[in-house]
Parts: sequence; C-alpha cells; structure tokens
Amino acid sequence: MTNREEAEIQVSELDLLSSMFPYEEEFSVTDQLAVAELKHFVEHESAEMPSSKIQFILNVKPEDSNASMVNFSMVCALPFKYPSVLPEITVRSPLLSRSQQAQLNSDLKTYLMQNFSGEPCVLSAREWVKDQAAAYIDRELSPSSVTTSNAVRSEDVIFTRLWIYSHHIYNKQKRKNIIEWSKELSLSGFCMPGKPGVVCVEGLQNNCEEFWSRIRRLTWKRILIRHREDISLEDGCLTEIQKQRKFSTLEEKCFDAHGARGNHMDLGQLYQFLEEKGCADIFQMYFGVEGH
Repeated sequence: MTNREEAEIQVSELDLLSSMFPYEEEFSVTDQLAVAELKHFVEHESAEMPSSKIQFILNVKPEDSNASMVNFSMVCALPFKYPSVLPEITVRSPLLSRSQQAQLNSDLKTYLMQNFSGEPCVLSAREWVKDQAAAYIDRELSPSSVTTSNAVRSEDVIFTRLWIYSHHIYNKQKRKNIIEWSKELSLSGFCMPGKPGVVCVEGLQNNCEEFWSRIRRLTWKRILIRHREDISLEDGCLTEIQKQRKFSTLEEKCFDAHGARGNHMDLGQLYQFLEEKGCADIFQMYFGVEGH
C-alpha cells in the first residue's frame, strides 16, 4: 500500500467518524492543521508527506447501564503508515487505577493485533471499549475493594490543584488543548489567556499530572507550576472529590482585555474572581503584590 493510499484511507475514516459522531463531546480532532496537511497530500500528487500525525479523542459510554455515568476517553493517533500498522490508542477514565488502565489498554492492543491487519479499525476499537468497559468498572467497584458505588481506589484519592504560570497564552490551538484535555481528564479550573497566562486545574492527582505532562511538552517561552495543592482524602468517594473543587468546570476567563494587541487582562478583576472562589492568596504568589 502506498503512502497516498494510506492517507486516503485515513481521510475516509476521519470523514466517517465526523458523520457518525457530529458533536464535539463525542469526537474531537486535536490538531486541525494536521488534517489539512493530510487532505492536501491526498489531493496533490506533488505534495510532501504531512509533518504531523492525525490525533483525536473519542469519548465512549459503556453498554452497561450501571456504568452509564462513566465516560471512557480514547486518545487516538494515526501513524503515517496506518492502516498498514495499528493506530496508537490510549483509553482513560478517572475511575480506573493505573494498573487497571494499563490492563485495559493491553487487552485492547491484543484484540487489535489478533483481528486487524492492514484495514481501518478505530471504529472496531471503539465498539470493543464500549462492550468491554463494564468488566473493568466491575473490577474497580467490586465489594472487596470499595464500600460505595462511587468509590475510587485508595491509591488515586489525592486531590490536586495546580496553579500554572505562562509568560503568555495567545495560540488558539493551545487554548483549545487546555479546554479539551481538562474535559478528557475530568479536571475543573480556569484559563486566563493573554500576557501573562494563568491556568488552574484541579481533580485527581494522576489526571492533573497527566495534564501538566502534556502542557509542558508544547512550545512555550516560559511555563511553570507556580503553586501546587495536594489534599489526601480519607473517604475516596466521588462526592468527597466534588466537595474539594473550587470550580465546577474548566472555562476560559477574559477580564476586560486591553493593550495594543488586546492581550492584557484587568488583574483587578482577576483578583475579584479569585476572591469569590476562595483563592485570593494565590494572587500574591503569581504577581508578588497583594490584590485589591
């Protein structure tokens, strides 16, 4: 199979996924530029190979009615040689421990290796996750390991809040990544774009660390964790986790942008917002002065 034939199959599969799952909460492409490059390569014989792999997220609700409130996220990347080689798929859920998540992903890879060779298989992988997820949730929620149906394993019950500082956040793709990754990882908080850039994420420790791992790999002039909060929860139920949240979801917050490029925020309004959320002390950590 030639590179162009493989690219044509990838474009067809993306179009099929888009038509089957039209809503962003079901299917979202991480990098639209990579899709544009791929389509250009397919349509123009003289075009060079794309520089970036296609990456997207499929959110799946398992078949088991008892698990209807649990979402699984399939983070997918299509290698340039796909479907001649298998796709790179990582399945995540905030209710899975690291070991269970590793087992689920290992089983999925085995299933794909045994059943697919040289043909598109993302939809089949999604069906496998949809059908098999309940078994992994059952392992998580077995009577021997938890006391309530809302429980998370003890190794996961550290609630973390990260306060991230960036020299600036302008890039629309980075801002989109922040929103999408937080949603995928069940994190709440806020993002203030502009100069400087402020990002706060809160949720399970593993998910916060995964978010930071992804964010720091992007290209930044300067980015760092300005402050970190870790809270151990004796009762690891989801209700207790929700009680710790200061934000209900993660959203982008703009405070009367001004300046030549409209990229400077009103820090007084930022302070008022933090004060309303019970986080006023963070302002001084960021800017070295007390807010008012």
